[in-house]
Amino acid sequence: MIAAPPAEPPRFSESERLARLRLIRSENVGPVTFASLIRRFGSAEAAIDALPDLAARGGSRRPLKIATLKVAEVEMATATRLGARFVTIGEADYPQTLRLSQTPPPVLAIMGDASVLKRPAVAIVGARNASAAGTRLTQMFARELGEAGHAVVSGLARGIDTAAHEASLPTGTIGVFAGGLDKPYPAENRPLMRRIVDGGGCLVTEMPFGWEPRAADFPRRNRVVVALAAGVLVVEAAMRSGSLISARLAGELGRLVFAVPGSPLDIRAAGTNALLKDGATLVTETADILQALSPLDPRMPARLTDDMLREADDEAFEEPSHAGRDRILRALGAAPTAVDDILAHSGAELGELQLVLLELDLAGRLERHAGGRVSLLS
Repeated sequence: MIAAPPAEPPRFSESERLARLRLIRSENVGPVTFASLIRRFGSAEAAIDALPDLAARGGSRRPLKIATLKVAEVEMATATRLGARFVTIGEADYPQTLRLSQTPPPVLAIMGDASVLKRPAVAIVGARNASAAGTRLTQMFARELGEAGHAVVSGLARGIDTAAHEASLPTGTIGVFAGGLDKPYPAENRPLMRRIVDGGGCLVTEMPFGWEPRAADFPRRNRVVVALAAGVLVVEAAMRSGSLISARLAGELGRLVFAVPGSPLDIRAAGTNALLKDGATLVTETADILQALSPLDPRMPARLTDDMLREADDEAFEEPSHAGRDRILRALGAAPTAVDDILAHSGAELGELQLVLLELDLAGRLERHAGGRVSLLS
């Protein structure tokens, strides 16, 4: 029996692409809510029309701020003027590994050659105040990984990130922004960012143009860095550093975690040594990484289309009774609670809970936590 060819990615109309940009730029709409809305209404255009009613049902006391068509058109025009473009989830250029991760960003702004996003990748992260030895090791790993056919992903920060990008310029590197593509950080890396774009690499962000990166945006950036790669190499990292957050995210997303051992006397090695104690793969040469990655199937899974996004169980988004809605609300509280526990406590069907959570999310009354847990905001 001949297998059916993979489904072609959807080709969205210009109005739907603008609507998707409007939807993700609207108040209280994050990746999880975006996916739920598309699954519920079939298109961003239909979802936008439903937002006011959903937010009101969730208990919002004021009108929801919905991004206007003009806002989306201006951002599209800004992207074009700067030589960038938007790619939405489900389109051919949307990165495959990112698409199949938890809560993938619905819309990405990309500058440069997007084809590098289709290659197998390894993320390299580490200390901003990198040592000379750490910098040399990073350059060696990045250069040799590139020569072996892997793209190198990092977050464009000082130190280890910069060394990783510079060494992989000839073979393909991916820089992930914490802010908008027109708000590079740190400013001293502007020349490096231009070299990445001109040299066949690319720059990526989920944040809007004009967005100045805040402290809370860097963990989001780290999640994208990790999700784009099959494995994450931590070269140097102090305890409680952003690089250890990346390693934790890698574990949550099922990525391999590699760490370079260091002297117990160097605080920049405290984090990497702790990762090794916790089970990270010890590496001293690039062959260690390549050997660990080699058993992984290099073939990417089938594309995730909007049909797959809409593929919920048959119970999806059932309208609960008044009493059922009250039981769900009573089961929610300030403490993060697993969905299964809410279902068991309230006796609700999954589809009923999905709809109530969507309404609460849009009303700004729901907080989402790691592991799919949720809590009710006061």
